[in-house]
Amino acid sequence: MNKKHLLAIISILLLACTATGAPTVVPPVEPSATAITPPLDSTSTPPPPTGGPTLANCPMFPANNFWNARVDSLPIHPQSDAWIDSIGRNEGFHMDFGSGEWDGGPIGIPFNVVAGSTVPAYEPEFYYPDESDAGPYPIPENPNREWGSDHHILVVDTETCKLYETYDMSFDGGVWGGGSGVIWDLNSNALRPDTWTSADAAGLPILPGLVRYDEIALDEINHALRFTVEDTAGYIWPARHQTSDPQNGVPPMGARFRLKADYDISGFPPEMQILLQAFKTYGIVLADNGSNWYVSGAPDERWDNDMLHLLDVLTGNDFEAVDTSGMMVDEDSGEVK
Repeated sequence: MNKKHLLAIISILLLACTATGAPTVVPPVEPSATAITPPLDSTSTPPPPTGGPTLANCPMFPANNFWNARVDSLPIHPQSDAWIDSIGRNEGFHMDFGSGEWDGGPIGIPFNVVAGSTVPAYEPEFYYPDESDAGPYPIPENPNREWGSDHHILVVDTETCKLYETYDMSFDGGVWGGGSGVIWDLNSNALRPDTWTSADAAGLPILPGLVRYDEIALDEINHALRFTVEDTAGYIWPARHQTSDPQNGVPPMGARFRLKADYDISGFPPEMQILLQAFKTYGIVLADNGSNWYVSGAPDERWDNDMLHLLDVLTGNDFEAVDTSGMMVDEDSGEVK
């Protein structure tokens, strides 16, 4: 149909509708040959991932990633006793997340889930630019930001399944600034360049190591969890960065521990048994300097803080370090065998 014929038909229909009082109906116009189709990567929802933990229809890295690998059958690391002695064999654990507020802000490390094209994008000014990824970084207005000293902002873009993590963030004069920033492809096992930091001291991602209440509601945590200690020395795969030089007997960044298999979890509430089983099956990963045996999670008003404090009975003596070197496929990848 050419343009003259189409305009003639529309004119006849309009006259007919005016004469009868019927609603005006205009036939659809065929799209122009010059119409631009938006790129798929900015408007399409990625296909649902298969296997492994997910968040907002995005994978928390591939199912064969280090964070998602079971460690309950791995051998004990030769340095296990020394590392646990260094951290504190009789020192108690603390779940560093919960509901409500502590010292004026939410308890834990929050995160943001956005459609990247719908929020402002920024080029933050980092004071570690040489080990940060160039932006832009999508950051919503009034983002969920970690309370306390580290001021992390974590953003998942559901349109691209990329994770944007930044450290020590502040907003001044329309400009975001901070310490460092990293952009993770959640469909990739790629690690940071060797010796580079991330938004975390170990050069690892933060979000996949957080305890999220939604996982408790689904009765399963199927990934490792992040924790901190005061003193670290060196780093081992898959960590990429250190804060102190290697030292015998002091745990390195990236070290992984698990709750001993014979620890009886049957007396704990069902919600805490889910968390304890994750400690046994997937373990905890040393990711940053901080208080000893502090396990990281996201704040959520559904947490029962009194219930979380039941896990204060755990001590370093209830854990053992595992040797993860046999899982490594390539030192520059988080993929596991």
